Amino acid sequence: MIALPDIRSAAAVIAPHVVRTPLLPFGTGWIKPENLQPIGAFKLRGALNALARLENRSNGVVAYSSGNHAQAVAYAARLHGVPAAIVMPDNTPAVKVEATRALGAEVFIVGITERVERAEALVAERGAALIPPFDHPDVIAGQGTIGLEVLEDLPDVEAVVVPMSGGGLISGVATAVKSLRPDVRVLGAEPELAADIAESLRTGELVRWDPLKRAQTAADALRDEPSALTWEHIGRYVDDVVTVSEDEIFGAMVRLVRRARLVAEPSGAVAVAAQEKIGGGGVAVVSGGNVEPALLARLLAG
Repeated sequence: MIALPDIRSAAAVIAPHVVRTPLLPFGTGWIKPENLQPIGAFKLRGALNALARLENRSNGVVAYSSGNHAQAVAYAARLHGVPAAIVMPDNTPAVKVEATRALGAEVFIVGITERVERAEALVAERGAALIPPFDHPDVIAGQGTIGLEVLEDLPDVEAVVVPMSGGGLISGVATAVKSLRPDVRVLGAEPELAADIAESLRTGELVRWDPLKRAQTAADALRDEPSALTWEHIGRYVDDVVTVSEDEIFGAMVRLVRRARLVAEPSGAVAVAAQEKIGGGGVAVVSGGNVEPALLARLLAG
């Protein structure tokens, strides 16, 4: 497991390259808009920290992702002048594929269940380094810097609501928050259509959902499942999980635009939907804003 010193070290490494996002009032609580990062999502924090700590990156890096981690690794690789090969599932929103290519990465599109296998093959073929989307201590530590910033900006915060899927973000944030303020509640937020972690916490053991079942949610960045590493952090630090419907997610997206002038993708609005569902209060992490324009236009028109 990672610890507070790992997160503080990550904060120093990534500080020159990330936006220190503010806390913005929203309803009776606050939001932390990670959609304001250069790639439109929090994933840049973990990718930058992980790539900066690689001992050998001369043969480039490989990642697999449904979009935001793909852009994060592509951005970090370009910053460090190394090639990036990204494996993306064939149900990835076009806006995320196009953005990854625009950052100079070589993109491979595969079936949703073939991502890891193809990425590992590229690593073997090229001698490149793999940067996984969540199952790595350096990635988790990078994401945990969000927790440090929340406590710095709002020392009397009572709860932090964090979207979760693979679990890298909530593992890092929860480690930071609970290490410094054990009394603060850390709540996970999941779509009802991909609520495997909620079920796992109820049963006390990691439950695996079929990837095709999780793929039904519009929150495409929340279709992964936790690893043994992230599950260990979740089991230790996360107090509870709030699940939200697709309609609740879409409603939160619309309210973020109309009330906060912020664009969030479905995955990015899940924590806000959860925050609203429990009556507001606390800080909700808006994890990303890489939404298909047609979807957002349809929601706003409705």
